[in-house]
Amino acid sequence: MGNKQSCCVYPGGRNSGRSSNTHRNNNNASGGGVLHGGADTRNGGSGGHNDYHRSANSSGTGDTASSVGEECTNTNLQHISEREHDDLDQDPSLHPTAGPMFLAKARQARRNGIVRRRSRSELDNCRTLKKSSSCSTIYLDDSTVSQPNLKNTIKCVTLAIYYHICDSESKNTLDIFDEMLHPLSETVNPDYDKTLPEHRHIYKFVRTLFNAAQLTAECAIITLVYLERLLTYAELDMTPGGWKRIVLGAIILASKVWDDQAVWNVDYCQILRDISVDDMNELERQYLVMVQFNINVPASVYAKYYFSLRTLAEENELIFPAEPLSKERAHKLEAMSRDCEDRYAAMLLQNNSLNKKWNSLDNVNANHRRSVAILS
Repeated sequence: MGNKQSCCVYPGGRNSGRSSNTHRNNNNASGGGVLHGGADTRNGGSGGHNDYHRSANSSGTGDTASSVGEECTNTNLQHISEREHDDLDQDPSLHPTAGPMFLAKARQARRNGIVRRRSRSELDNCRTLKKSSSCSTIYLDDSTVSQPNLKNTIKCVTLAIYYHICDSESKNTLDIFDEMLHPLSETVNPDYDKTLPEHRHIYKFVRTLFNAAQLTAECAIITLVYLERLLTYAELDMTPGGWKRIVLGAIILASKVWDDQAVWNVDYCQILRDISVDDMNELERQYLVMVQFNINVPASVYAKYYFSLRTLAEENELIFPAEPLSKERAHKLEAMSRDCEDRYAAMLLQNNSLNKKWNSLDNVNANHRRSVAILS
């Protein structure tokens, strides 16, 4: 009521005389005002343009409002020693040596007696003997860390999601992920938040999105990384009532980060007919806020998740058919390995030439050589 002017940094103390006189800026003719912890001049009132001149004349100094704002900013600036250190060692989505969450949850779920239901085809193809490589025959499956098999990778990723849901400690979820508040289909099961989904249902949901959007297997691994990053940062659990929207948000981010031709949010609305573009945009925005806009995935973390998924598949007896190595595929693998070796040798040669260090005989020539001769 008294139209007081006060500083928002030093309550009742330091430099109160000078700061109380220089808080207001002369705004433009549009009527917009700036509020500095005191009275707001946007809605009229007694604190207007004349008060600004009267306070400036009574101060007798040439200080402006920007000097006080700069002082307040410098005072509020947190020292680097006072900042909290991020627990990078505890985050499996950033630290390459921290074990992923889904492996621990899968082993805990199996100890609790939770076993996934296997399909009839898996039971029919189940063999007691496992083929092993020998000197004459090498068995390989159609999956590498740089080019994973799409179907097998989605099976492993959805199995990891399944164990996340089975081992969830809390049944509560955020509103943005609640399927009853933001349904993905017209009809929602009344027991949607109490019934555990089966692995085949999760696989069908994810496989439909990947086939319709034409996403790659690498995108599925990135999806799992973002999913566990969300659970770590936001301290959430995968619940039966919110797993679909959590997975959908991770797929949206992974498709935009990994693929050069990213899928638009409106394209997902063509796949999920009962969801609006505004809902998709809000889901993406909330997801980014919860992961603190950290969408970086190091190559070491990607490789760790790939091999951890293979470990999960082996522990759960997921069948990845292995075929004998043919001559054509052997030549292809050799060509890929030789190309990587040539690029690595060229990079070493370039770095050594820039640093002007002595080169060993192996790095003198970047071209691939069958043998190295040492002349004495």
